[in-house]
Amino acid sequence: MTAAGFWDNQEKAQQIVSRLKALKAIIKPFEEMDAELKNIDVLFEFGHEDDEMAAEIPGVLTKLTEKLETLETQALLNAPYDANNAIITINARDGGTDANDWAEMLFRMYSLWAKENDYNVELIDWQENEEAGINSCGFVVRGPMAYGYLKGESGIHRLVRISPFNSEGKRQTSFAAVDVSPEIDDSIQIDVRDEDVREDTMRASGAGGQHVNKTSSAIRLTHLPTNTVVYCQMERSQHKNRAMAWKMLRARLIRAEEEKREMAMAERYKNMAKVGFGSQIRNYFLHPDQRVKDARTGYSVGNFHAVLDGHIQEFLESFLRWRVKTEE
Repeated sequence: MTAAGFWDNQEKAQQIVSRLKALKAIIKPFEEMDAELKNIDVLFEFGHEDDEMAAEIPGVLTKLTEKLETLETQALLNAPYDANNAIITINARDGGTDANDWAEMLFRMYSLWAKENDYNVELIDWQENEEAGINSCGFVVRGPMAYGYLKGESGIHRLVRISPFNSEGKRQTSFAAVDVSPEIDDSIQIDVRDEDVREDTMRASGAGGQHVNKTSSAIRLTHLPTNTVVYCQMERSQHKNRAMAWKMLRARLIRAEEEKREMAMAERYKNMAKVGFGSQIRNYFLHPDQRVKDARTGYSVGNFHAVLDGHIQEFLESFLRWRVKTEE
């Protein structure tokens, strides 16, 4: 990074910086743990003669145990693309306007989780619904192990609540589909033939401001053999939107190959294409009681609003531990 001309190629330089951050995120906790273990040795040594220092030992050991558990969970992030950034798309599914509102609520949830963990969020697509919420959105979460933590979020998310859009106050069940792929750079090769991809250009849509412009800068790519569709509209430059759309398409196809190899041990993938009851990976209940429960791992919490405020780390980590058990 100190070499002359390092920043001449901005994209390559950013890739190296991101790689450095990812490595530091792995190494730093182990260095801190090593230093704290040495401090424990000192506490034990002086604790034999000083009751006050001896009284500190149980609390310090408890904190070290918690950190060790966190490190053990991080050690599960060992798949080929776990260290990469994550490209997330959210689509409203069954449930009418409530589903559109639910899709936007999920975007907020992931954005707050990213902020809590000092990750960056870049919006690449935003399709608003005329009445409320969104039809779909796409964004990139950039930070150490972003894809490793978030990849388990792919699937159908189900919300049960009293509908704010129903004048009779009836309970409404709505669904949104979340798709997570690793952001990949040009060093990862994947064979995509130009003739297999259809490109459509269109004007960006939205309510105004940054979400809309006057030229046909939005890009939609369709991979014909797999019917994989990606869309990017947030940049004013058609060239930039095209570059991001191709990155998203390559990421989707790479993830599809990874899923094929994991299919034998990850039953969750069998239901990802389904919509409606029985296919969800997580249920969010606001009525009759407040709780959120993961349908795969069984992990649940009773604070609905805390989860929607981005406190989903325990769900992410429980999925990582569950996945390891399915491999055994």
